[in-house]
Amino acid sequence: MAKFNIISQFLKDISFESPNVPELFFKQENGQAKLEINIDIQIKGAENNLFMVDLITKAHSKLEKDDKTVFLIESTYSGLVQMEEEKDEEIKKRTLLINVPTLLFPSVRALIARLTSESGFPTFVMQPVDFEKLYEDKKLQEKQK
Repeated sequence: MAKFNIISQFLKDISFESPNVPELFFKQENGQAKLEINIDIQIKGAENNLFMVDLITKAHSKLEKDDKTVFLIESTYSGLVQMEEEKDEEIKKRTLLINVPTLLFPSVRALIARLTSESGFPTFVMQPVDFEKLYEDKKLQEKQK
């Protein structure tokens, strides 16, 4: 892991939609909901070893019965990172795609829990994410192409 410092972290963009409220609250026979979660990480480099790491999260809950959306949350939570000079590109990538998102994720998790709670739905708390596994899976997919 390369040495780095998160200079600042902040919410860059957020969207919450619940297009089928209030009818969802009135029906008793809505049934089970399924939840789809997608996470992406984007890195933008700048001068002086400064990087912007965007943790992009999409949580989409739909009813299994009729595929109606319960809620859709899309967020971009970012960290401005100062990294010490690192010659090894693999170490740099692993730091920016594993270590930094691991530190940003608890804020995203708390934000999504708060949004679902405030919306009148049961609070949804995301499970921890293994960013190292995500990195390795993506690397494997790229090799297979």
